[in-house]
Amino acid sequence: MADRSPISVKRFDSASLSSVNMETISALTELEDLERVYQQLCVEEKEVEIELDKLVGQQGNIDTKLVTLHRMGPNLQLIEGDASQLSGMITFTCSLAENVSSKVRQLDLAKTRLYKVIQRADDILDLKFCTDGVQTALRNEDYEQAAAHIHRYLSLDQSVIELSRQGEESNAVDASLAKLQEAEQKLKVLVAERLDEAVTAGDLAQVERFFKIFPLLGLHEQGLARFGQYLCSQLASKADENLLLALGGDLGEKRAALVFADTLTLLLEGIARVVETHQPIVETYYGPGHLYTLITHLQQECDRQAQKIVDKFIQQRDYLNKFQIVQSSMMKNVPTERIEPRELDPVLMEVTLMNARAELYLRFLRRRVMADFEVGDAQSITPEHQQTVEKLLKHCILSRGMQELIGYYIPMEEYYMRETVNKAVSMDACDKGQLTSSMVDDCFYIVKKCISRALSSSSIDCLCAMINHSTSVLESDFREVLYNKLRQGFPATTLQDIQRGVSSAVSLMQSSLQQGKFNTLGIESAEHAKAAFLVTLNNVEVCSENITTLKRNLENDCSKLFTQGAGSGEQAKIDSCLSDLVNTSSKFKDLLQEGLTELNTTAIKPQVKPWISSFLSISHNIEEEEFNEYEANDPWVQQLIINLEQLMAEFKAGLSPIIYDTLTSLMTSLVSMELEKTVLKCTFSRLGGLQFDKELRSLVAYLTTVTTWTIRDKFARLTQMATILNLERVTEILDYWGPNSGPLTWRLTPAEVRQVLALRIDFRSEDIKRLRL
Repeated sequence: MADRSPISVKRFDSASLSSVNMETISALTELEDLERVYQQLCVEEKEVEIELDKLVGQQGNIDTKLVTLHRMGPNLQLIEGDASQLSGMITFTCSLAENVSSKVRQLDLAKTRLYKVIQRADDILDLKFCTDGVQTALRNEDYEQAAAHIHRYLSLDQSVIELSRQGEESNAVDASLAKLQEAEQKLKVLVAERLDEAVTAGDLAQVERFFKIFPLLGLHEQGLARFGQYLCSQLASKADENLLLALGGDLGEKRAALVFADTLTLLLEGIARVVETHQPIVETYYGPGHLYTLITHLQQECDRQAQKIVDKFIQQRDYLNKFQIVQSSMMKNVPTERIEPRELDPVLMEVTLMNARAELYLRFLRRRVMADFEVGDAQSITPEHQQTVEKLLKHCILSRGMQELIGYYIPMEEYYMRETVNKAVSMDACDKGQLTSSMVDDCFYIVKKCISRALSSSSIDCLCAMINHSTSVLESDFREVLYNKLRQGFPATTLQDIQRGVSSAVSLMQSSLQQGKFNTLGIESAEHAKAAFLVTLNNVEVCSENITTLKRNLENDCSKLFTQGAGSGEQAKIDSCLSDLVNTSSKFKDLLQEGLTELNTTAIKPQVKPWISSFLSISHNIEEEEFNEYEANDPWVQQLIINLEQLMAEFKAGLSPIIYDTLTSLMTSLVSMELEKTVLKCTFSRLGGLQFDKELRSLVAYLTTVTTWTIRDKFARLTQMATILNLERVTEILDYWGPNSGPLTWRLTPAEVRQVLALRIDFRSEDIKRLRL
């Protein structure tokens, strides 16, 4: 039936009864529906049977648990009794504790009230005692005792005093308070007047006496201000005296150039001595944290006196005028007045010394103030403390004045360095027997002197600036001088010019013969140019080494400077500047390599190539008789060794060992390359191959003795070629090739091996082609 309604089946979970609704069954009229419902009921019946089987299987466990529960019944009754007993004990203890604590609270309240009564009584007694004592002390002019009584009065609890004024003795208390307040005002005036009198008289003992009384009266700031004023007056008079002595006194020639640095040093040492001497007094009588206030007053006077010294220095040393001349001189294409570098030397030295003294003084103040803050603040130094100290020290007139002087110093030091280096270059000379010329040592002495002077200023920014300027001078100016000298090239000898077909050399010979004498002027100038080229190579190599040494020494010197309190950011600045210096050393090494390549190309290659090419004129297609003759009278290799030794002797005398070794390595590479090309143009017999092997071994043995570089690696291809030329038959190569090569690494490709085998006249080309390499 298409329109029959869906069968409604009622289902329950496995724990409840499952059945089909009887009304639904009664309403069914079709056989198919009845069968479907029947199948459903059968499935449910099976599920119920399975669930019953599970429950029946658990009956044993359930019975066991029930027996256990029955056995626990008597124990639970005992536990219930014990719990009731424990509850009773806890209740009793709680009530007892509550009673005891109430008694304790009552006792504590009574004790607190008793303390208040005793304190009130003590305060009333102290009040009367202070009233009587301060009057007596003032009559006896015992100001310390009077101040102690006032301090005791000021330390009393004001709330207790107010309570005392409300009691029966209010009149007496009011009278005592009035007397104490009157005495307090009177004592403040007296102490201030007596301190002013002591300051005027310059009586240090009395000044310190009344200075110690101010904190007892609660006048910390006033006491520090008046004491600071006294110390400033003493410092000012001493500083003025020192400055007058510096300007008009005869200090001797040695210290005359540093007179202003010495004067500033005396000022700063005097202030540091004052701080060191009076810090214990301030900490003892005023407490920690008050040293900053005193130093603030002292620093104001320091700024005034330092400004006077700096102004006199600028005036007497004509500092600004020198700076303007230097500034104008450093501008290119502007003709102007110039100043001799030696005139700047003492001024620059004095400026760096002044800045170093100022930096040392400011570090001293920073340590003292921060230590005082640390003692006064249990939570250590806060950022506010650091900001306060930095504001005082970095923004003071002394610090700004030194920064201004250093700002002028840096371009003047740069001018001094550049001009002196240029003068050293213009006065360059090379003594006979010396490998380097004078300008290398002179220039690096100047650079080191300028950097050391900047380092002595204790200013990281100044040091970084001078390292950068030194790098620029070495990399641009000095390297350019050496580069221009090397660009002139290594002149060839007259004989070499003839061999290479240079017409100028031929005309020189012809003109000399026509005059009946040989003109040696050209030869002498050529020899001078050769020596100059070799000296320049040595100069470049020494420059690279000197820069590396300079960088290493600067790292050691800077590490000492950083132990004095420089920050990590300043360390990064120095590292960056030193890395640029190292890069400059690498550029000198590159220049040295260019010069050696030029020397190898100009002086060595033109002579070595013909010597190697003469190998072609010696037949290696020989029999035993010729082989024996070659063994008795070597036809080629010994003469080649003699020629190479004579060729390199000139360079060995004129070059440093390191450069000579590098040049020998280049020459060795050239010999191996040219010899390989030449060998491939020859033909060999079996004995000819043996002769070539002997010649190659003699050549390698000689070259090994003249250099510390590895030679055998350069001649590895030639050695393998000699091995191939010594084979008795073509197939013997297979004993050395591929898996049979052992530790030997072949540098020749299979095609090159066949090419070398083809040089043997007794090897057939068919056999060579059949080889499987």
